[in-house]
Amino acid sequence: MDQIKIGKFIASCRKEQGMTQAVLAEKLGISDRAVSKWETGKSMPDAGIMLELCDLLKINVNELLSGERIMAEIYDKRAEENLLAMKREVDEKNRQLLNLEIIIGVPATLAGFVLCGVAAYVEMPTGLRAGLIVFAVVMIVTVAFIAVGIERKAGYYECQKCHDRHVPTYWQANLAPHIGRSRLMKCPVCGKWSYQKKVLSKEEEV
Repeated sequence: MDQIKIGKFIASCRKEQGMTQAVLAEKLGISDRAVSKWETGKSMPDAGIMLELCDLLKINVNELLSGERIMAEIYDKRAEENLLAMKREVDEKNRQLLNLEIIIGVPATLAGFVLCGVAAYVEMPTGLRAGLIVFAVVMIVTVAFIAVGIERKAGYYECQKCHDRHVPTYWQANLAPHIGRSRLMKCPVCGKWSYQKKVLSKEEEV
């Protein structure tokens, strides 16, 4: 989606309705700075206020996401294009989250094991050795909890029995035995246990 085009369209529609940025922001319960960011293409309206924004601007969501008025005969085609574009953006954000999990998790875990090795093999006072080991363990466990939280938010887990795709609770994901990003969990639909693999999309790719 072209954020610059969408921003200019929002500004144009706002002016058509005789509203300033401050008035539109007040009606939406946000800051006029947020409206300014939309109109300059620096950010997009949050999904939670898109319908209200469209109602105020007298447009529909597909027109908002297209950045232009849509004729009735091409409405369905443009709606499909916008949905696909949004899906691609969601998938890309999920992919970035999974990369962030690696960026955070791997270095911190390695550092924790290195500290444990130093504590085990380097001569030092007993108190310092114990403190170093405790710090390393706490760091590894903390990072593991953060990494699982990131992984859980990025996409879905697919049951290998019925192929339902769902998001487990934080503790279901955290306590589940895992191989890589596949976690042994009970499916909420079929009730069977399997190593559910991580997938980015809700729908199965054709």
